[in-house]
Amino acid sequence: MGVAWQPIKASAGRFARGSLSPRAARARALPAPPPLGAASAASAAALCAQVRGEVTAMAFNRMWYTVALGLLLPFSYAHTDFFTSIGHMTDLINTEKDLVVSLKDYIKAEESKLEQIKKWAEKLDQLTDTATKDPEGFLGHPVNAFKLMKRLNTEWGELESLVLKDMSDGFISNMTIQRQFFPNDEDQTGAAKALLRLQDTYNLDTDTLSRGNLPGVKHKSFLTAEDCFELGKIAYTEADYYHTELWMEQALKQLDEGEVSSADKAYILDYLSYAVYQQGDLGKAMMLTKRLLELDPEHQRANGNMKYFEYIMAKEKEANKSSTDSEDQMEKETEVKKKDYLPERRKYEMLCRGEGLKMTPRRQKRLFCRYYDGNRNPRYILGPVKQEDEWDKPRIVRFLDIISDEEIETVKELAKPRLSRATVHDPETGKLTTAHYRVSKSAWLSGYESPVVSRINTRIQDLTGLDVSTAEELQVANYGVGGQYEPHFDFGRKDEPDAFKELGTGNRIATWLFYMSDVSAGGATVFPEVGASVWPKKGTAVFWYNLFPSGEGDYSTRHAACPVLVGNKWVSNKWLHERGQEFRRPCTLSELE
Repeated sequence: MGVAWQPIKASAGRFARGSLSPRAARARALPAPPPLGAASAASAAALCAQVRGEVTAMAFNRMWYTVALGLLLPFSYAHTDFFTSIGHMTDLINTEKDLVVSLKDYIKAEESKLEQIKKWAEKLDQLTDTATKDPEGFLGHPVNAFKLMKRLNTEWGELESLVLKDMSDGFISNMTIQRQFFPNDEDQTGAAKALLRLQDTYNLDTDTLSRGNLPGVKHKSFLTAEDCFELGKIAYTEADYYHTELWMEQALKQLDEGEVSSADKAYILDYLSYAVYQQGDLGKAMMLTKRLLELDPEHQRANGNMKYFEYIMAKEKEANKSSTDSEDQMEKETEVKKKDYLPERRKYEMLCRGEGLKMTPRRQKRLFCRYYDGNRNPRYILGPVKQEDEWDKPRIVRFLDIISDEEIETVKELAKPRLSRATVHDPETGKLTTAHYRVSKSAWLSGYESPVVSRINTRIQDLTGLDVSTAEELQVANYGVGGQYEPHFDFGRKDEPDAFKELGTGNRIATWLFYMSDVSAGGATVFPEVGASVWPKKGTAVFWYNLFPSGEGDYSTRHAACPVLVGNKWVSNKWLHERGQEFRRPCTLSELE
């Protein structure tokens, strides 16, 4: 027994690695809701030249102005992947403001036009009232006769032209220019997935996120029922039925509470019942389908699904009669195993929330803060820098007040025009590629480009004692909505012998990471293998070795950048390589020393 619609083809969702509800593992096929349309058009646009002329100008002149400006605009400004960089998204705020001003100009022009028409109508209303009472007597005055001829032959034609005049030319011209720089469906989907990622990582319930009750927010905002419905639909397209259920329920809840919205309850229930069924909750799916049928008794798919549910329910009851208690025992054993085993993803998310392992007092006593002169470096003997230990194994140290606000702004100004979607090294192809687990944009700065960058490179060399001539260029990164970089190694492993072959400078021996902004909530650098969390603090930098002196990789340095919950995260890092360090950090005979 079945129904006419085809089952959905579920693709591998982004939450396949442990974020889904346990019920999702028991998901079964069921006719899906209608095909989903593309995400609604984004409301923001990229920053471009202001196009706002006087609305009274001729349409012909406006068109040529628009064409000329369009040709002059450099297409390199049309950034993609806006959602991966808050820095680039700030430009969209200015563009949207410009569009609002242009829209208000259009409204004023329409109001002015209507005011002219209204005055004309009021004048003629009085005139015609008088004339219709005594037509012959009125036209007996030669001036009235002349003016009637003039009005009907000339002035009504002018009024017709005024009524037909399109006052939207300026606004449409501005929209035409700026639309080519608008974010696209990928940006809207990326931003939506970021909200789901933040929800998982920071254990946020849908109501908290919908009401905008987040720590450290300056400008509170909330999600409408329609917004929640859109989030649910995006999760649905990813076959992420867990989040589909959460957000469809939130949309339904807000509608039940009386929120005025264009969202349709029947449509929401259609998605919700299917998502619930896919996670194995047949009883709840039937209850939701019944509610849908109360709203729309003729709903074809709901009627078909109801029959299907009843058929499956009957089969399950028959099967349950012959089942034994052994299944319950197996489930209990599985639960015990789950509690004992803590996968990396769970460790990572716990550390991001500040719930990681706490150091014992004995280990904490080994951590110190000090004034550091770079091993008697001449530049720092009289003016040492502040240094503090963040972790013992691997040794992670933080340098305080190590980069000034002026230097940070210079680096950001140099990097911002070049920011592009951050890439990762593909061990199979040996090439750089974009990845969903790294949501940020980055740019590379060379020392010869600016004395500030050169000075920063020299500072790193003086304080680490390592040669930076073989290091990679300074990488500047800005994280986007929910920006993150999931657990990874900075160094090339043994199964990646050609990881940095093209550089000819050996493996990445160490990492230096500048924090160039404070982050209101989230954004920590965490080390899941050891339970360390390092929180962003503007003007500081952290440093650690990726390799032991023997050249073997230190696998405890596996680290991640947690999603930014609230705020804007800017960092820059320097990867130092093995070549040139032979006498600065000599090898040892022991593999793990």
